[in-house]
Amino acid sequence: MNADGPLLLALETSCDDTAAAVLRGGRVLSSVVAGQMEHAAWGGVVPEVASRAHQRAVVPVVQEALRQAGASASDLDAVAATYGPGLAGALLVGLSFAKAYAFGLGVPFVGVNHLEGHLYSAFLADTPPAFPFLTLTVSGGHTMLVLVDEGFRHTVLGRTRDDAAGEAFDKVAKLLGLGYPGGPVVDRLAHDGDPAFIRFPRTRLPGYDFSFSGIKTAVRYTLDPIHAHAPKPDRDALLGKHLPDVAASFQAAVVDMLLDPLERAMHDTGAQAVAVVGGVSANTGLRAAAEALCLKHGATLSIPPLRYCTDNAAMMGLAAQHRLAADGPSPLTLGVAPSLAL
Repeated sequence: MNADGPLLLALETSCDDTAAAVLRGGRVLSSVVAGQMEHAAWGGVVPEVASRAHQRAVVPVVQEALRQAGASASDLDAVAATYGPGLAGALLVGLSFAKAYAFGLGVPFVGVNHLEGHLYSAFLADTPPAFPFLTLTVSGGHTMLVLVDEGFRHTVLGRTRDDAAGEAFDKVAKLLGLGYPGGPVVDRLAHDGDPAFIRFPRTRLPGYDFSFSGIKTAVRYTLDPIHAHAPKPDRDALLGKHLPDVAASFQAAVVDMLLDPLERAMHDTGAQAVAVVGGVSANTGLRAAAEALCLKHGATLSIPPLRYCTDNAAMMGLAAQHRLAADGPSPLTLGVAPSLAL
C-alpha cells in the first residue's frame, strides 16, 4: 500500500448512471460516468432497462477508469460499491461486480450508502469543509440535513416528509411542458424571470424537516384552478408570456424552503462549515442563496464542482475511504438495500 493511502476502485450504479472511479487517499485519479439515454422516451427511469444497461456498461467503464488512472487491477488495495438506496436491479449489478472483483483480487470490499457518498462529495469542493460541518443534501430522490463529524459519524437533523426537492423540480417542469429531466431547464429559465411574479406558499415544519408536495400542488392549481369561483387563466398565454417568471417564482420558493431549516440549524448547532451537495446543488439559484447565507453568518461554504453534484463514483470512493479507515471492510455477504436510510 502506498504511503498516501490505499488505491481504491469505487462503483456507483444506484440509478441510471454507470460510474467508476479510482482514488488514492483524498485524490481522484479518474472518474468515469456512462449515462443512459434509453429512458428519455418514457420521461423517467425504467428500472429493468437501467439494470440491463448497467450490465452492458460496467466492465468497459471500470476498464476506462483504470486506464485513466494509469493503474491495473493488480494495483488495487480495495474495491467499493453502492449497496443502497436505489433501484434494486441497478444496485445489484454494481455490488455483485465489486464483491467479485475484490474477492478475485484478494483485497477488502467496502459497501457504501449512496447518501454517504453525497455527504463526502463535499471534500471534492475547491474549499473542502472542516469537521464538524452541516450538509444539505438535495437530489432527485433525497432531501436531508446532516451534521457530519470525524470518525465517519453522521447525525440526521431533518429530512423530507414527502417528496424530494429534485423530484419537485422535475414534476413542475413537466407541468410547465419542459420535458424530463426538467430541473436544469427550470434553472435556466428562472435566470431570466421575476421571482416575485407569483408568491407561492412556503411550507414550514417543526424542527429541520422539509416538505415539497405542497409547492407542486400550488403550481398546478395556479395553472389549472379547480375551484368554481377561481378565475380561469389562459394557460397558454400565461406560459407563453411569463414562463421564466413562473419558473423563477417556483425556484425561489423551493430555495427558501431549503435554506430556512439550514439557517436555523446553523444557529442551533453553531456549525461554521456548510456543504450543499446532491444533484440540485448544481442549481444556480440555490448556490447563490447559500453563498449569501454563509456570508451573512461568517460560515464557509463547500459545493462540489458540477461534475460531482450528480451521481458519480468519485464521491462513493471518498466515502468508502473514510468508512474503511473508521470501520474496516464490509462482509461479502452484504446485500442490496433499495430503501436504505442514512
